[in-house]
Amino acid sequence: MELSPIELKAHYTNLLHLHVKWCSKQVVKYEPLLSHGSERLIIRLIADDGTSSIGIVNRHLEENRAFISFGRHFRESGLNVPEIHIVSASEDSYILDDLGEETLLKRVLDGDEFNSAKVELYKRVISELPKFQITGCQGIDYSFCYQYKEFGSENVDYDLDYFKQRFLKNFHKGEIDTELLDKDLAYLKEKILEFPREYFLYRDFQSRNIMIKNDEPIFIDFQSGRKGALLYDIASLLYDAKADIPQQIREDLLEYYLEELKHNYSIDTGKMQQYFWYFAMIRILQAMGAYGFLGIVKGKKRFLESIPYALKNINFILGSRTASNELPYLKQIFSELLNGNNTENDKA
Repeated sequence: MELSPIELKAHYTNLLHLHVKWCSKQVVKYEPLLSHGSERLIIRLIADDGTSSIGIVNRHLEENRAFISFGRHFRESGLNVPEIHIVSASEDSYILDDLGEETLLKRVLDGDEFNSAKVELYKRVISELPKFQITGCQGIDYSFCYQYKEFGSENVDYDLDYFKQRFLKNFHKGEIDTELLDKDLAYLKEKILEFPREYFLYRDFQSRNIMIKNDEPIFIDFQSGRKGALLYDIASLLYDAKADIPQQIREDLLEYYLEELKHNYSIDTGKMQQYFWYFAMIRILQAMGAYGFLGIVKGKKRFLESIPYALKNINFILGSRTASNELPYLKQIFSELLNGNNTENDKA
């Protein structure tokens, strides 16, 4: 959020007043926190008794309303999300639980080995996912969705165009045969839309949006949620670029997720295993668009660091998890990007 010093001071003052209104305690110290790809102002508020909370300022009111509505619904449903303590009358700021500093991503990157403790932590996270997707979707108010109410045809088209405009135009050096590219993307879209879309799709179910407190996962940044298919969120988690989960562990964790679903729900495991790779691809393409937008347009260069991981991941899927006659032009483009285009150095 690009704010002038006067605007910043006004937001801090408003949060301090909101804090007093909530708990009657004075804030004696505050610490701005990194907002990553978000435009929100995120501040840790420390009260005179040493307790802390998180203050959020966001001029995007529809996003705030989605987070607040979904968050209260999930908490009432017994899910591990932060409590929202108070919302300003203008709805541009609110205060919620302080969950600390440790994310799942930070835990994963601590040390070189993806050891059994990390695998077990991922399993605890994955065990919670169906609760959001199936239990959490019961009674949720989708009218608060501020982007798309469903991950359907229109949303898929947007994500694929986002990939073309924000990633390919920035990073692919050669000529693009748009007819061949659109043919492959239409095939991918067709596969995605073959799955039922009656569940809560978290949208950004990734390691940076999962906090770890007392060794338990707590979930944040679900405000972009909408109706959608089950496989999208597990693909988001397992192909989260910087987490760089080893491939065999990814596939073991996918099996674990499917077993968790089978405990309470009737699913076609074989079909889900087959179609998982299409959802992994579209999630990676969407993320690539975001890396291009945030890294190039917004100038947040750290997002460019994820591109080599994403290229490695999608080339693996295209080369090893799709049929030889599937998506031939995408295979060509990503082979060129991986082997002949220095994306990070060209744009950094």
